Amino acid sequence: MSVKTDRIASNFVKEISYILANEIKDNDIHFVTVTDCKVTNDLSFAKVYVTVLEQEKKEETIKALNNASGFIRKTLADRVEVRHIPELTFVYDESIDYGKKIENIIDQIHDEK
Repeated sequence: MSVKTDRIASNFVKEISYILANEIKDNDIHFVTVTDCKVTNDLSFAKVYVTVLEQEKKEETIKALNNASGFIRKTLADRVEVRHIPELTFVYDESIDYGKKIENIIDQIHDEK
């Protein structure tokens, strides 16, 4: 990614986090953390990576976020000065779970010694 798309992606993370925390009224969207955003070079698509506090409601929350992407995109257009706001797709960020798994494996190895 270029410097421009990196800057836009980091701005999207900040603004989407604010929108989710303060402006979304949907009861299915609670305790969501935006961890990263990947924007295509032509700014037509953005993949927003999120984590959810309640793991059992992960699927419902991702579905609700994707359903609310139009509202989020419209609100984002008011906040970010970009000519074209990309289509937003919300994806669960597996890296946190992967990090916990690796940490548990390391702890088991240390316990065996």
